[in-house]
Amino acid sequence: MPDQPRPADIIARHVEGRVLRALTDTRIVALVGPRQSGKTTLARKIATEQGMSYVTLDDDQFRRFANDDPGGFVRDLDRAVVDEVQRAPGLILALKKTVDEDTRPGRFLITGSVELFEGTIAPDSLAGRVETVELLPFSQAEIERRGPPGFLGKAFNADFPALAVTEPESDVIARVLTGGYPEARARTDPARRHAWFRAYARALAMRDAAGLSAVSKTGELSQLLNHAAVASGQLLNLSALAKLLGVDSKTIDRWLALFEQMFVLRRVRAWHRNDLKRIVKTPKLHFLDTGLLAALRRVDAGEFRKDRTRLGSLLEGFVFSELAKQSELFPDDVQVSHYRDKDKVEVDFVLEAAGKVVGVEVKAAVTVKPGDFHGLKRLKEAAGNAFACGILLHDGEHIQRVGDGLFAMSFSQLHEAGRTG
Repeated sequence: MPDQPRPADIIARHVEGRVLRALTDTRIVALVGPRQSGKTTLARKIATEQGMSYVTLDDDQFRRFANDDPGGFVRDLDRAVVDEVQRAPGLILALKKTVDEDTRPGRFLITGSVELFEGTIAPDSLAGRVETVELLPFSQAEIERRGPPGFLGKAFNADFPALAVTEPESDVIARVLTGGYPEARARTDPARRHAWFRAYARALAMRDAAGLSAVSKTGELSQLLNHAAVASGQLLNLSALAKLLGVDSKTIDRWLALFEQMFVLRRVRAWHRNDLKRIVKTPKLHFLDTGLLAALRRVDAGEFRKDRTRLGSLLEGFVFSELAKQSELFPDDVQVSHYRDKDKVEVDFVLEAAGKVVGVEVKAAVTVKPGDFHGLKRLKEAAGNAFACGILLHDGEHIQRVGDGLFAMSFSQLHEAGRTG
């Protein structure tokens, strides 16, 4: 068994506080996220500090016992961490039974490398008994060992100075290409890191996704990840992807849903003030880690340093990933969408929380031009009084208010520490 990380080696995870708070008043807390995102490290730490037993279903003996006799497996557990619970789906009902009989909060912390309660593993079986906390790969603030970022709190309150000099983002290309997976970050050689990512992607397609849905065409699943990487940041065209793989659109839709369940990518819906109109708009596709995205695209730093304009879609993915991680910390539910109107005017991301709307546009440039705010101005008109502010993120070093509620600022502001709400 490999050595466990020493405390000094462990990077603090911002969602830990949320997990601990949930354990004080909720019977079961579910910590979910992609494989290799650090769930086991965090779960072991909490188990040690909270005096909880720890069992992992990656262990053959524990897994066989949990699958053969879920009730017996749970019967001997009082307060426990159960790691990778999706490997014994029948255990969910056994957990439900035991926490209904003993309703003390903090009975179980369970972890899963798939979304546990979206229909595949245990649809609604723990409703009212569980709080789910998402742990994605490291955020930039975690990597820098800073406190939780204050970007969302400032954005929804338009709490930015009219003019200020800030730190420019330090080597944004390296940040984008490295991503946040702990195992990948441990590899300083870019070629070795790409090799790890590609092996990781193959394992997801060949083993995990196939295991979730009994998919036989694992080769096509692997190809879909490659094609999805090329399409990242674009409007999703199911028919085009289906044609590339020789299957129908419904199959592509189902396979993408599997990768969403495994926290690999997300479909980002289109925004519109009329909720009834939103559902007919085309979503965009975004990966949750740009290190994985870059490896699947087989791109490297050299080509981006020669032509920074090619970095655009990866930078969008980088911002999306950071926003997804910060949304998990924000006190209000944050919905992330994109804006595109009938004139094809776009804003990369629209954030909604507590009745407020924030637009975020991403530019792979050091300087910005007035025309770069066209989409944000259009969104401001569409959102009306709900509009809090519009932000253009770029590679410069200033915060500058360029109009009423419109700001330009460095990518570094995404991970500046501060209040989260």
